Amino acid sequence: MTGRLPAHLEASAILRLAESQGGFATVLAKGEHDAGTILLVTLCRGTGAALYERMPQLDGSRLFIATKRENSENTQEFSEYLARRRSQDRDIWLIEVDIADPERFVAQLNDSR
Repeated sequence: MTGRLPAHLEASAILRLAESQGGFATVLAKGEHDAGTILLVTLCRGTGAALYERMPQLDGSRLFIATKRENSENTQEFSEYLARRRSQDRDIWLIEVDIADPERFVAQLNDSR
C-alpha cells in the first residue's frame, strides 16, 4: 500500500477546495481512475496560465511545482503543449483552476500532503 490518495478522489478534493475559496475549477481531461497523474493549470481571472506538476523531492514527498507558464504573446503554444502532454499519456488528469491567488492555492495543496 503506497498511501497515495486515488486520483479521482484527489481531483474531487481540488475542485472542492477551489470552490470553497470562491474560485472555479473544472476537469479538462479525466485520467486513470486510481493512479493517474494530476496536472494542474492555474489562472487568475482567466489569465496568466501556469502548469503545475507533482515532482519528487529529496525527502520523498511529491510537491506541485510550476513547470510551464503561458506566454501572453503566444497563448496557443500553451494549449498545444497541454494537448501534446495529454496525447502522450492518457492516464493524465488535467484540472483547471481559476482562483484569486493561484500560488497560495498550490501552496495549500502542497501543505496538505
